[in-house]
Amino acid sequence: MSLIYVLNGPNLNLLGKRQPHIYGHETLADVEADCRKLAAELGLEIRFHQSNREYEIIDWIHEAREDGAGIVINPAAFTHTSLAILDALNTFEGPVIEIHISNVHKRESFRHHSYVSHRADGVICGLGTEGYQLGIRRAATMISGASKG
Repeated sequence: MSLIYVLNGPNLNLLGKRQPHIYGHETLADVEADCRKLAAELGLEIRFHQSNREYEIIDWIHEAREDGAGIVINPAAFTHTSLAILDALNTFEGPVIEIHISNVHKRESFRHHSYVSHRADGVICGLGTEGYQLGIRRAATMISGASKG
């Protein structure tokens, strides 16, 4: 059974409470439940993590190098600042899908740049929390080798 890491960056623990006009009313627990349900349907296992600490996200990426087949990551604000997360992702050989709940390109200009995108095999933004499920589906397709594009 393939293992996908679903990693979430800072402030996503406040999902559903923080700026619901941007991020919606679903909580991170709701997102996790949806991801687990989809993973089970696809015959996948997931590890779902959130941290406000950059080093923990890096440690999970390192862990994924050992037993993960793919990473779906919403790095949140670390998207725009973290060369360290980019460097860690560059050591991972499986597919990496970058997720953003909001459309970062309709927001402040500093949100338009992503270090993570330099490694990501795909980027999903602006589709709300549904982006997580799309990211998992895409990672699963890439893991199975059905699509190399």
